[in-house]
Amino acid sequence: MADPIVVKNIDELKKANAAAKPGDVIILQNGTWKDVTIALNCTGTRDQPITFKAQHAGKVLITGHSKLKLGGSFIIVDGFYFTNGYAGDDAIIDLRIDKKQLANNCRVTNSVINDFNNPKRMDENYWVSLSGKNNRIDHCSFLNKKNMGVLMAVLLDDERSRENFHSIDHNYFGVRLPLASNSGEIIRVGVSQHCEFNSNTQIVDNFFEHCDGETEIISIKSGTNIVRNNLFKECQGSVVLRHGNYNTVENNIFLGNDKDGTGGVRVINKGQWVVNNLFYKCRGVGFRSPLSVMNGVPNSPAFRYVAVTDAVIANNSFVNCTPISLCEGSDSERTVKPSQVVFTNNSFDNNRDKLIYNSYDDISGFIFSGNIVNKEVAQQLPVGFTKMTLSSRNTGIRILFPNIKAVISDSLRLAATSRLKDAFPSVTGYADANRYLQVNRNTNSDCGAKWFAKLNIKSNKKAIQVSCKTGEELKEQLTKNHTEALIINLTGDSYILYGPLTVEGNITLTSSKKNVVIGNLTDKPWPYIIEIKGGSTLSLADINIDLSTADAGSFITADMNGSSGHSNFLMTGSTIKNMNGTFFNATKSTMFDSLIVSNNSFFSNKGTIFNFSNETDKKGYYNVEQLKMINNSFNGNKGQLLNILRGGNDESTMGPLLLFKNNVISNCSSNEPLIKLYGTQRSFLQYNRFTASNNTGTLVEYEDAVRAVHFFNKNSITGSGKIIKNKFVTGENNNIK
Repeated sequence: MADPIVVKNIDELKKANAAAKPGDVIILQNGTWKDVTIALNCTGTRDQPITFKAQHAGKVLITGHSKLKLGGSFIIVDGFYFTNGYAGDDAIIDLRIDKKQLANNCRVTNSVINDFNNPKRMDENYWVSLSGKNNRIDHCSFLNKKNMGVLMAVLLDDERSRENFHSIDHNYFGVRLPLASNSGEIIRVGVSQHCEFNSNTQIVDNFFEHCDGETEIISIKSGTNIVRNNLFKECQGSVVLRHGNYNTVENNIFLGNDKDGTGGVRVINKGQWVVNNLFYKCRGVGFRSPLSVMNGVPNSPAFRYVAVTDAVIANNSFVNCTPISLCEGSDSERTVKPSQVVFTNNSFDNNRDKLIYNSYDDISGFIFSGNIVNKEVAQQLPVGFTKMTLSSRNTGIRILFPNIKAVISDSLRLAATSRLKDAFPSVTGYADANRYLQVNRNTNSDCGAKWFAKLNIKSNKKAIQVSCKTGEELKEQLTKNHTEALIINLTGDSYILYGPLTVEGNITLTSSKKNVVIGNLTDKPWPYIIEIKGGSTLSLADINIDLSTADAGSFITADMNGSSGHSNFLMTGSTIKNMNGTFFNATKSTMFDSLIVSNNSFFSNKGTIFNFSNETDKKGYYNVEQLKMINNSFNGNKGQLLNILRGGNDESTMGPLLLFKNNVISNCSSNEPLIKLYGTQRSFLQYNRFTASNNTGTLVEYEDAVRAVHFFNKNSITGSGKIIKNKFVTGENNNIK
């Protein structure tokens, strides 16, 4: 075997690739490789692959505008770290160099992509794109994708990439925040126009943690794929068999741990098998139910909702989960009920919910047999379900060990044998706890790049506290590069600004003064006073701000450039008065994970207080995942208090979530609805008091293009405008005078 070849820069690497022979090992020297396109198209053999390896795993840093492309055969890439950079329109790791050079029998292992996002949130790309055949992505870690686009995509563009038998195994996928849009999947296999082709991709032995991008964690859009032995921990979404036939989801663990929105498997199309899975405290509903079997569209084209037929759902355990969903999505379009669905040997142990399933259409197409339910469940169940006392072993997770076994028909056994060989012999009893726990342990310990920590460790550094007397001092503090949280105490009475302020990092403004005047000197209005850069947090704490001398379109605005960084805003114990313009404006293409506004007063302002209505593309985009407005007072304001827009009919997100509780609204008026909610997925307007507000107009208006959940109850409304509701609003115990 030849000695390893050490390369120190991209030019030496190109030469090494051109000269590489089977069995060669090319070592990339430790250091920063910035603004590089690494294109490898050499050819090894099965017994003698060509390896491109970091000198020390994790110490070859791929930064800047960089990417890796493979277009050869039997190539191994080992130990790269993609950080502090972006790839633009291209994938970061692309298993093709161009349309002619696809990778085959190649492997990427022991590597990491962390926060390698395009600067702008709407600039879409994949992180990993698989083409060709027999490629493997294993023992890698992928964290913190924030811009638009699927994290890992399997492409089936032509016959060279179909029936590909790729393996995606032993990887760690962590921390994908809600994207506030479609295309937030972790893995997608195929696209709708290729859904009638088989992929044969195997997704096995991976660990998914806090993957909350959208309702689909794994989106299967092709046939004969296998999702096996994976752990999904506290992920707000599901494995979705969206298109394609004869896919298998088996031996997976879905640990919801009571997290809102945690799902399991959604079934569409023909011949899908969901067997031997554990669903533990999964609390999703609707499309995110622990198990969701969809209704189909009549004569559906392959890219819509093909009816569920010939499915097998067997030997799964559901422990303290929300009800599974049968005939989910039934509406005026999706009218075809599932048929020939073998539903057998599943166990339900639930001591907290009244139901184990919801049905939204005729379920006569389900063939129930051998399913067991603990006696405490009150729901009347059809033949094929047996209520009994369920015993459990002390395993830390309550798994069922009943004393009976369901009978599996000979035809089902024959189908199992012919289709999956030895993959389905265990459809004779129920889930085995020791096996599940062993898979759990293995998934945690043997997934991802071992040299890289699975989760970022939060800093324990204390916040820095400073004081500012003037607008110049305030601007100077905000322009400094603070790595720690910064608390700025405004000790002056008046702050005259000569330019807008920019918040980067974690900044808190506070003051012990009774009144702090913030204004600006300008010949014409500014667009804003304060801009919150993407990835930053601004807090207003115990500060009373007078904006009578401010001349701007808005006081606070989100990032003006549509950053991919997710931001946060907190406001508590503060007062805003005399604003002429919007107080808080969420600009197009920006994303706030949370806005928490509590115990504040807004009075004598002219203009919208909180504006989230700039996403006008009708594609399901929105600007804030969770908006909580609690115990606030709004008095004498002229303009809308709140406007939220989530346009279009996309059904892939959970947000926005609005909590508007215990607020007092008096003498407020607007030419528009005082509170306008369009497309808000979940809202709770409760225990509020409205007095003499918009009495000749609309107080609250709900409008939705897709299913939503709204609660408007226990509010007091006196001398105020009307409430325009829709079918998704539940209202009770409101006191209207």
